Amino acid sequence: MSTPGTDPLHAERHRAVASRDARFDGQFVTAVHSTGIYCRPSCPARTPKVTGVTFYRTSAAAHLAGFRACKRCLPEATPGSPEWDLREDVAGRAMRLVLDGVVERDGVPGLAARVGYSERQLNRIMTAELGAGPKALSRAHRAQTARTLLTSSDLPVADVAFAAGFASVRQFNDTVREVFAVTPTELRARRVLRPVADGALHVHLPARAPFDAQGLLDWHALHALPGAEQVDVDDAGRVTSYGRVLALPGGAARFTASAGVPDAAGRGTGIDLRVHVTDLSDLPTLVARVRSLFDLDADPVAVDAVLGAVPALSEAVARVPGIRLPGAVDPHEIVFRTLIGQQVSVAAARTAQTRLVAALGAPVPDAVLPGGRLFPTAAVIAARGREVLRGPAARVDTIIRVAEALADGSLVVDGAQSLDDLRAGLLAVKGIGPWTADYVALRVRHHPDVFLHSDLAVRNGAQELGLPGAARELSLWSEQVAPWRSYLTMHCWRPVIDRALATAGVSHMDPRKDER
Repeated sequence: MSTPGTDPLHAERHRAVASRDARFDGQFVTAVHSTGIYCRPSCPARTPKVTGVTFYRTSAAAHLAGFRACKRCLPEATPGSPEWDLREDVAGRAMRLVLDGVVERDGVPGLAARVGYSERQLNRIMTAELGAGPKALSRAHRAQTARTLLTSSDLPVADVAFAAGFASVRQFNDTVREVFAVTPTELRARRVLRPVADGALHVHLPARAPFDAQGLLDWHALHALPGAEQVDVDDAGRVTSYGRVLALPGGAARFTASAGVPDAAGRGTGIDLRVHVTDLSDLPTLVARVRSLFDLDADPVAVDAVLGAVPALSEAVARVPGIRLPGAVDPHEIVFRTLIGQQVSVAAARTAQTRLVAALGAPVPDAVLPGGRLFPTAAVIAARGREVLRGPAARVDTIIRVAEALADGSLVVDGAQSLDDLRAGLLAVKGIGPWTADYVALRVRHHPDVFLHSDLAVRNGAQELGLPGAARELSLWSEQVAPWRSYLTMHCWRPVIDRALATAGVSHMDPRKDER
């Protein structure tokens, strides 16, 4: 909470509100004392006096203080805060789990157990840091999911209640009216949808501009595994969508992601999602994981300002503004794909990973994707991996060792961990070195300040940008762009990815290949 005279950030935040700076949407809300309403920083309403507002880090905190969401700017309709990728403390770790739906699935006791604190301690920490405890934050997240589904999906209103994680339609109706001061039906009336008839649930996920959606579509297409992932291309060979199947608590699901088309005001920037789920209650979890996969909560203006200020990077940043990090929908899958892909080409890694999926991946229901298969679980790889895995014996031994550790819980890899804990756990496993630990951290932990200076492709790309080519010198040079070195990694990789796509294309995933 920020109030006049007690917080040095108050004047800075008020200046952001006065300038209607959309870059801060999702990072805090402005509670206006005279109206009892809280808004996003870019709200077009008249700017309130600096002494007439209180700033809250979360909408849950503003709601607990007695404020309601603005009907004009819809503060819940913003990208999430990039703060949760940066924060390494208990509050940050817990918030990442809240967004993944842990409170809905396991309750506050389950959340507390995941972060290693008692319920009372966790509630005290989150209230002190974020202005609201786990229950209130989870409730706000459910309300935000409900608003998203009501205004940007074609899901029936009654189904929205359960998809957003509410226990009953009555609880859903009461919460929406309390938070937004409108009924669910009134919110639904605001939606603008293109007519579709493909049987999928359509949802728009917003991102801050600029947003290099094409770069992420290209990245995922280049690494896509037939059977588990799907890619569409146009007549010019340009990737137009990326999709995949994945396992969620309620069963298998599938999504297809394409770049949103922004209007003149920038509305529409983000990802347009088509979803098939076995259990509607899994939808918030799927949305949270897709947001991570496409780095939708990043602050591209802050990243580009730091990287673009360095002369050697200014041209690269101008060429690709809003570059993003490829995240993960399944942390264990990233670990195995990283280990299998070490010291081989992308094509060779894809072949080996596809063989693993075909042999050991569980089939998904035809209603989700006919012929689709999930990436195999750690337990299955531990039991049968040696039947399928090829390559040096030491590498196979490491993969099996990791699979056994993940299966029995002695190794934990998930996005809620601190960067240090994630790295330490991986490095403690025989056969895993620093590059593997850092790459998994970049993808799974989605941390913005991981630089893969020892990666050969990164070093080659760095030289093309005019940066030092030797690993140690490159690592030292990178320190000037902290805390955004993960994005420097992506800029260094970009020439390599572009060449790979230009050379090989995505014919391995082109659904029209059998027609030619």
